[in-house]
Amino acid sequence: MDRYRSLCFWFDELPGDLTPRDSLHGSIDVDVAIVGAGYTGLWTAYYLAKADPHLRIAVLEKAIAGFGASGRNGGWVSPAFSVPAATVAKTWGRDAALVLQRAMLATVDEVGRVAEAEGIDAHFAKGGYLCVSTSAAQTERLRRSVDEQHAWGIAREDYVWLEAEEAAARVRVAGCLGATFTPVYACVQPARLARGLADVVEKLGVTIYERTPAVDACAGLVPTPAGRVRADVVVCATEAYTADLPERRRAIMPIYSHMIATAPLPDAFWDEVGWRHREVFNDGRHLILYAQRTVDDRIAIGGTRAPYHFGSRIDERFDLNEDIFVALERELRRLLPALGGAPITHRWGGPLGATRDWHAAVRFDRRSGLAWAGGYVGDGVATANLAGRTLADLILDRDSEFADLPFVGHECRQWEPEPLRWLAAEGVERVLGRVDNAESRPGRPPRWTPLVDRLREVVGI
Repeated sequence: MDRYRSLCFWFDELPGDLTPRDSLHGSIDVDVAIVGAGYTGLWTAYYLAKADPHLRIAVLEKAIAGFGASGRNGGWVSPAFSVPAATVAKTWGRDAALVLQRAMLATVDEVGRVAEAEGIDAHFAKGGYLCVSTSAAQTERLRRSVDEQHAWGIAREDYVWLEAEEAAARVRVAGCLGATFTPVYACVQPARLARGLADVVEKLGVTIYERTPAVDACAGLVPTPAGRVRADVVVCATEAYTADLPERRRAIMPIYSHMIATAPLPDAFWDEVGWRHREVFNDGRHLILYAQRTVDDRIAIGGTRAPYHFGSRIDERFDLNEDIFVALERELRRLLPALGGAPITHRWGGPLGATRDWHAAVRFDRRSGLAWAGGYVGDGVATANLAGRTLADLILDRDSEFADLPFVGHECRQWEPEPLRWLAAEGVERVLGRVDNAESRPGRPPRWTPLVDRLREVVGI
C-alpha cells in the first residue's frame, strides 16, 4: 500500500506486497499474546516458537509489522547498550557489566546468523563503525573513549584510534582530524529485517494480527476494539508507543528521530570517498548523527536533534520536520562535499523510546504473566534481539545465561509530570546543541565542555 511505502526509504525499497495481514475479529484464547510487531515482539515470538512449536502465540499490531522504529531506524546493528558499562556497574557490579557487554557483542552476530539461516535478505554487512573527529574537543573525547573501552575489556584490536590518513582510507570526510574504529558493528536494511522476521514467525505457526490496536495490556488480557485476547502471558513490546497505553504515559518518553536519504550515487563519488565496507559512520558531536551506505549506493543519515512533544504526544505530523531535514542535508554536504548537487529523495522520522534513567530493561512477573521489554534509546536493532531471547527464556522458565543479565528486572523511574518533562527535554537538547556549536569553532575546546558529562549523569542520559 502506498501509505506504508511512503513511511520512509526503507519501506519504499521493500519488495513485494505491503497489504496488511488480517485483523482480529472476535475474542480468542492463546498461550502468549504479544503487543507490538516490532523487533522486540517479533524476536520474542521467534525464539518462543523455535523453542516450543506447540505454543499458541498471537502478535497484535496496530498498523503493520515494522511500522514503528523497527522499520524506520538507521539500521545500525550496534553492540552498544543504552547506558555505558560504568553505569551498569554502579548498580550491578563490574562482572555483571562485562557479562552484558559480551552478550551485546555476540548479539550482533546473532542477528546476522538468524537472517542468513532464515533466508531474510536484510542487507546485513559487518563493516564496523567509524566515528570521525572534526574538532579538537571531539578528538580529546574520542581518544579518551578508546582508553575507556579498553579498560572495560574491549580488545585493543577491536577499538582503535586512527590518525587522519588512516581514517580517510575508510571514509574520506572533510576536516577529519582522526577517528575511532571498531569492527564489531554491522548494518542492515531495517524494514527488510522486520518484515522478513514477521514472515518467518508466521511460518513457525505464530499468528500476526495487523491493524489491531491494543487498548491496554493487562494481566491475562489484551482488550482491542475487535475483541479480547486472553493469554497466560502478555508481552508489552510497544517501545515508544507505550506512552499511549493507560497508566503508562510516564514510563517511556517518546522522542523523535529524523532521517534523509540521497539518490543512488555514482561510482566516481565512491572512488573519491571510499566507504567500501558499508561501515556505519558518524562524527563525535553530542547531538549525534548516524549514517550508513545502502546496498544501492545511497547515503541514509539521521540525527542532529531528537525532539520531544509536550505530554508524550505521538502524531504522524511529527514524522516530518523540515528544520531537521535542512540541518541533516547541510551537515551531510559539509562532511562529504564530494556529494555536489546529488539530490535528497526521501525524508522521514518517527518516535523511539527512552526510560527515565536511559537504561533498557526486560521484566517478567511470573505471577501475573505480564512481561515488558524496551527503552533502547535508539540502539534497539541489536538490543531487541537480546531482549527477545531473554524474554523467551524467562517465559519458558529456562535456566540460561540471559536470565541473570543486568537488565533483567531493572526498575526504571517514572518520568516527571508535565511541564517538567518537556522543560527538561528541551533544556538538555539546547545545551548539547550549544556545546556542539562551541566545539566546532577553531581553537581550544571550551572549558565548560566537561560539564556536559555531569549534566548527562544528573539528568540520566
